[in-house]
Amino acid sequence: MAKKTTRSTKSTTRKSGASTRAKAKATPAPSGKPVIIVESPAKTRTLAKILGNAYTIEASMGHVCDLPKSKLGVDVNHDFAPTYTPLPERKETLNRLQTVTNGAPMVYLATDPDREGEAIAWHIQQALQLPNAQRIEFNEITANAVKRALQNPRAIDMDRVNAQQARRVLDRLVGYEVSPLLWRKTRGGRKPLSAGRVQTVAVRLIVEREREIRAFTPEEYWKITATLTPKKEHFPFEAELRQKGDAKLELKTEADANAVLHDLQGAPYIVESVEKRQRKRTPPPPFITSTLQQEASRKLGYSAKRTMQVAQQLYEGVDLGDEGSVGLITYMRTDSVRLSDEALQMARTFIQAHYPAEYLPAKPRQYKTRGGAQDAHEAIRPTDVNRTPNDVKPYLTPEQYRLYELIWKRFVASQMAEAQLEVTSVNIRAKEYLFRASGTVVLFEGFLSLYKEGKDTAERDEEELPPLPPLQQGELLDLLALTPSQHFTQPPPRYTEATLVKTLEQNGIGRPSTYAAILSTIQDRGYVTLENRAFKPTPLGEVVNDYLVKHFPDLFDVPFTARMEEELDAVEEGKADWVQVVRAFYQPFQQKVAVAMHSDERVQMPVIETERLCPTCGATMVLRSGRYGEFLACSRYPDCKVTLPAGATGIACPMCQSGEVVQRKSKKGRVYYACSNRECQLLTWDKPTGELCPNCRAPLVEKVKARAASRQIVCSNAECDYKREETRELLDEPEAV
Repeated sequence: MAKKTTRSTKSTTRKSGASTRAKAKATPAPSGKPVIIVESPAKTRTLAKILGNAYTIEASMGHVCDLPKSKLGVDVNHDFAPTYTPLPERKETLNRLQTVTNGAPMVYLATDPDREGEAIAWHIQQALQLPNAQRIEFNEITANAVKRALQNPRAIDMDRVNAQQARRVLDRLVGYEVSPLLWRKTRGGRKPLSAGRVQTVAVRLIVEREREIRAFTPEEYWKITATLTPKKEHFPFEAELRQKGDAKLELKTEADANAVLHDLQGAPYIVESVEKRQRKRTPPPPFITSTLQQEASRKLGYSAKRTMQVAQQLYEGVDLGDEGSVGLITYMRTDSVRLSDEALQMARTFIQAHYPAEYLPAKPRQYKTRGGAQDAHEAIRPTDVNRTPNDVKPYLTPEQYRLYELIWKRFVASQMAEAQLEVTSVNIRAKEYLFRASGTVVLFEGFLSLYKEGKDTAERDEEELPPLPPLQQGELLDLLALTPSQHFTQPPPRYTEATLVKTLEQNGIGRPSTYAAILSTIQDRGYVTLENRAFKPTPLGEVVNDYLVKHFPDLFDVPFTARMEEELDAVEEGKADWVQVVRAFYQPFQQKVAVAMHSDERVQMPVIETERLCPTCGATMVLRSGRYGEFLACSRYPDCKVTLPAGATGIACPMCQSGEVVQRKSKKGRVYYACSNRECQLLTWDKPTGELCPNCRAPLVEKVKARAASRQIVCSNAECDYKREETRELLDEPEAV
């Protein structure tokens, strides 16, 4: 991948005014003080609060160097030597850093504590020619952690740098060799097509799941549920028919169910056995990156990318009024559930002070990190558990508050006592038929009083089962209802963001820093879409996937990609040479590219029917791809050669009356609206309605409130105050293209 996920997640807070601030800031004079270089301005404020005026603290704004955009930048004939060049947008930043580091007694490189952060530190050292710079890192931005890091500086870890360098080179080689292949093999030379080493594997998973769903044939089956109650008190409960005699009963058709109902007419219902068992429920471990993304998706509806953006803000520091800028959570890119002794004691002290004694276990609870994890940092947790979500809520945005609350509760709950449940299973005999009922009583809530883990399915956990009435063996029950219900077997579900991240992690694909970028990239490329919060491949994604999997079966294979991740880990651990890893990959890869390039096979781009009708002949318009991207064409081509922009809305341009309002995207992916007539001046971020303002004759645009039953129609002229409300039921929305 071009850059690690963390950069895409960090860029939101950096780019919104960050480059402007860097240019506007006067170049500081050398201060003679030690210099600390971090990645983001938010960190500089938090560190300044901790360290005062003893240090000069500056931000690199993330990466300062990278491979060139216009060429490969990797010398494949000389040990894959990369050529790094300063990023144009970091020119002013590098000039400022050069000035403040001149004459400084020491320069501390405090970039993020991961592979990419190590690489950024190395690039800063090389670009500024700082041979004696020291590397420091901290898992949390607190006074103790920062001061401890300053007392233990080290040299840059070149194994980490080389692991990141190997990833960057591998991704560049794949991108620069496979993407041009796709351009060549696409009719019309459609250039936006591209491939990524890891992202393509994610697309493959989604495509294969979609095909499982299509191939699935549902099978009918029936259930029979008895609603019963003890005779001594009215306490209705449900029991499901399970067996006939000693064999499992399967009801395939309605006739099968009706036959059983006929047999059961007038049957007495007798409790055959009652089994009670004590169960303990252990709290889930504190968050790692993947579980945080999964739970934020389930409970908060956040995308993986948004989750990491907000977590980055909480880590780097939030202004808490008189306290100043404070880092609220530990580093959010980790695969370890380990907690420091200090964190364990902090949690136990808090639980002891705020809960009855039985909520505190006899000893701290330690969790086992899964095999293969890097275990470089402890789990994601609040830096100070005494800053409760309600205490900091006035200083946080709603998104920050909700994510902090999730992290805080999960951490505290992980050190609370187990929940204790009593699960009751009852077998009920009616003639030769056996019904079974289950119920649960929560004897002690323990951690469940604070936190309950989200789920990917609608199935109920044991503690969610309603309790059963007190029942005795041999007891006769009253039948209130006997209900048959029809069901069908279900196909495997589509991947959600939560389940896809879980699958990637389980298969060893990607690392904590990459999940968000994988999910974001496959959507940006138009290979998959989110429908009802589940991934569905586009026709384009399917044909590109099929072509790549056919010609590169190993490269885009799940086990192969997982092995590559393991080899990169080995480089970081100093157990493998990064050049050898890249060479072993590149030689067979290059041969496959050459074979595919010389074959006559082409990528057959999908032709997608739309609901739009041709304005000339009335035939269906189809979505096609050409040299300049997607467009709408009449399905009767070549008899009818009408074409329209792909984003055509069906709304007549209110300004020129001869064109049509079309939806386009800016280079940064933001949607805007313009006229299909290039000479027309219509240009707006909001969707035009096709009307002109009755007051000033400027185009009217709509402002739709999320989840609201109305939209607001306003004038696009900022100096005009015309507006009106319309209910959604009255709207005649243009059909989606």
